[in-house]
Amino acid sequence: MRAILTYADLLAARGHEVTLVVSARGVLRAAWRNARRVGPTWVPGFRPQVRWVAGWDARALPDADVTVATAWQSARVVASAPARCGAKFYLVQHYESLYHGAPDVVDATYRLPLHKIVISTWLAEIMRDKFGASTELLVTPVDRTLFHRVEARVSTPRPRVLMLHHEYAWKGVADGVEAVRRVRPRVPDLHLVGFGVKPPREPKLYDEFHADPPQDTLAALYSGCDIYLCPSWDEGLGMPPMEAMACGAALVTYDNGGSRDYARDGETALVARRRDVDDLATRLARMATDAPLRARLAAAGQAFVTTAFDWDRAIARLEALFARSATG
Repeated sequence: MRAILTYADLLAARGHEVTLVVSARGVLRAAWRNARRVGPTWVPGFRPQVRWVAGWDARALPDADVTVATAWQSARVVASAPARCGAKFYLVQHYESLYHGAPDVVDATYRLPLHKIVISTWLAEIMRDKFGASTELLVTPVDRTLFHRVEARVSTPRPRVLMLHHEYAWKGVADGVEAVRRVRPRVPDLHLVGFGVKPPREPKLYDEFHADPPQDTLAALYSGCDIYLCPSWDEGLGMPPMEAMACGAALVTYDNGGSRDYARDGETALVARRRDVDDLATRLARMATDAPLRARLAAAGQAFVTTAFDWDRAIARLEALFARSATG
């Protein structure tokens, strides 16, 4: 969601007229939100127009030079949009067939005649190998104004290991907790920090938990931890690990697909085999017990994610893709 809103906002900042069409799932909800100009309050000064609609309908799309589907639910609507909606794109941020919607229905959207933009090399390979689709690769950058190293005072033991909590099984929380359990006999002072939109059903999973932290506090949360643990089985890219790296945390992650664009084993992170808890625990133990290695990987990871991907370059490239298709 942050990537969608950031692209929209930066395009508007460059002088383009940008409208976000959002399903309110009901006529009354849409009318109420439009009347009150409801928008993303967590993006200060958001410039694009937000148009709430009762449901997905190509007839509700505004005239445009370019129209972009941002998930499988809107892809078919964009594909069936009239010519007045301009060139048609599909921003693919995950292989959603794995976990969202009926796989055959979601897969069908990747065969639609839409210009596809993917956010990772892994997704480009899936689109090519499974669907014979050509894509444009545009890795989502970290917002360096929000995510950078800050002074963070903590009073707990170290190393502090940070992990995102989510109820989706594929986010791998159970794997991460088990990996920590296996490492603790070797690193008794290891302190597991969790964060997420909602607290866990089992409060004792974490030594410390931050529920729905405000955006402007995340840099301090990341900076106050030594290691970021990402046990997700599959990720279209994985922004929290990149944000943590930008704030100076050393990354331990599964090889979850999207991480390959920034997590290079032994260079910018320690990477375990997908869904191999033993390997994940081994990598976590190594990172937790080897301070020089941890410092080296944290520095290399921070340098990589803050220079390889940049919002100014990304928005200029997206603008060029749109311009080429709109005129061609």
